[in-house]
Amino acid sequence: MTATARGKLLCRLAELVTRDAAIIAELETRDTGKVIRETKAVTGYVAEYYRYFAGLADKIEGATFPIDKPDLEVSTRREPLGVVAAIVPWNSQMFLAATKLGPALAAGNTVVIKASEDGPAPLLHFARLVHEAGFPAGVVNIITGFGADCGEVLTSHPLVARVAFTGGPETARHVVRNTAENFAVTTLELGGKSPVIVFDDANLDSALNGVIAGIWGATGQSCVAGSRLLVHESIQDEFVARLARRAGGIKIGLPLDMATEMGPLATLKQVQRAEKLITESLAAGAVLVAGGKSPMGDGYFFEPTILLAPSAELPCAREEFFGPVLSVLKFNTEDEAVALANGTAYAFAAGIFTQNLGRAHRLTKKIRAGVVWVNSYRAVSPIVPFGGNGYTGYGRESGLDAIRDYTRTKSIWINTSDAPMADPFVMR
Repeated sequence: MTATARGKLLCRLAELVTRDAAIIAELETRDTGKVIRETKAVTGYVAEYYRYFAGLADKIEGATFPIDKPDLEVSTRREPLGVVAAIVPWNSQMFLAATKLGPALAAGNTVVIKASEDGPAPLLHFARLVHEAGFPAGVVNIITGFGADCGEVLTSHPLVARVAFTGGPETARHVVRNTAENFAVTTLELGGKSPVIVFDDANLDSALNGVIAGIWGATGQSCVAGSRLLVHESIQDEFVARLARRAGGIKIGLPLDMATEMGPLATLKQVQRAEKLITESLAAGAVLVAGGKSPMGDGYFFEPTILLAPSAELPCAREEFFGPVLSVLKFNTEDEAVALANGTAYAFAAGIFTQNLGRAHRLTKKIRAGVVWVNSYRAVSPIVPFGGNGYTGYGRESGLDAIRDYTRTKSIWINTSDAPMADPFVMR
């Protein structure tokens, strides 16, 4: 297909996602427990990703070169890689599928998406929209299955040219080993232990909302969850007390209720992990300020939890919960804050709350992270790339660079002379 035709199909897909946003949101809420107020907002915004990449489809350009050899015209064109294997988790599957599917299709690839075994329903409905939009059969394929009998085959298949994986570090190691079989280009978007740094000059109302958005939005089930609060020691007591009051007022309930602010965790395994890490952290000297248990007998609900960590070596300060648990560490100097922020194997996101512009610029350079928000948190856009470093993986999604990552460059040399090519054994 022409690039323009691909762009039109993506525009049509965006329209259908907008039309069915309420249906998809309810499916996602029922399948994963994410609150309906969030799934509606996210699904509605996902359409913007398809619109953005639709607009880029016919702007994937090559180049010409002022080559140093006479009678030779040299140019490049960017061509699709081929078959893309995309693996997405349950926690934000419509969004994460769009960040992979949008650029892959705009660039002319075909895609096989493996939906999460823990919540595939939204992507199965999305498959109907792909068909209705008019994509040719076989261009977008959505499959289900477990890692061993599905993911392994997919990521090692000889016809797969690119793997785009979002998930946990342990699974990612298997993915990387699998791609040794097919040498597929690979991007990994993994977990996080992201710091939110609050200085003593910060607007505390803004910082409070930023911390809440970072750790209790989506029930903490986000790769960019701001699960480590680094707060200046002069305001620690006041700030943590305000945070604890807000935690106690968060409405926990059924995820389909629009009044619910925090729903259940998606799996029993997450509940058990949270309980285990909290128990280990308390035994190592952490102090429980709020939460720490399930607020009701049924379901996988878990309270918004705050732990004071006397050391960055405690499990709560090192390990990813993927749940609504916040670990608080204090600092005194800017250098201490930077050292704490960078003192983890993960390096996905960070938040900085300060009214000192110079400090904000200094820290955005010093903090090891793929995304840094200043006086904000969890803002995203199809225009802006995101991704991390270290145990968070490598590669970037969204933005102009993402579409280039789904192509390869072909160099074309054309001899424009009517004279025969020179004898290769005659050196001049």
